[in-house]
Amino acid sequence: MAEPDAGVARPLRADAAVARPLRADAARNREHVLRAARDAFAESGYGVPLDEIATRAGVGPGTVYRHFPTKEALFEAVVTVRVQDLVADARARADASDPGGAFFGFLARITAESAAKRDLPDAISIAGSLREDLNAAVDVLLRRAQHAEAVRADVRTSDLIVLLKGLFASLADISDPARRDLVFAVLADGLRPSR
Repeated sequence: MAEPDAGVARPLRADAAVARPLRADAARNREHVLRAARDAFAESGYGVPLDEIATRAGVGPGTVYRHFPTKEALFEAVVTVRVQDLVADARARADASDPGGAFFGFLARITAESAAKRDLPDAISIAGSLREDLNAAVDVLLRRAQHAEAVRADVRTSDLIVLLKGLFASLADISDPARRDLVFAVLADGLRPSR
């Protein structure tokens, strides 16, 4: 007696498809899509249409969707490396002898990066373990700076993330580096305790 589904093609399991290496042309297309997406997201933020990314990559929209079934999946692939780099930087600063300098140095770094990469507000909000890792690393910097009395004691990590998102959004409209520095200085001064 034949099995009920004998002769019926079964779809590949998702993990089986991931394990199979891409053909050379498919791997090239994937890299073109990632490179185009990195540039497009950095220039325009998360709002860039997938069709524009496909055009920049020199591929059709179907190719983008074959590699990344959703815009969120493509964005996550693009910003994962950037967020991992931020996490590593924050963790490297965690043992600095000057906790206040480490904290404000990290904030200055991501503020400068946000001027060139408009997707940073969305990148630091990415769901899942990446965001948790970033928040935990920033939390260590914040608590150490608070313990050293370099940062107000009433600021929480969630408050800081909200402030940073607002800062990044406002800096997107400022092209003058001196004005960007001033806006950052005002934020930094607001984080310092009253003397």
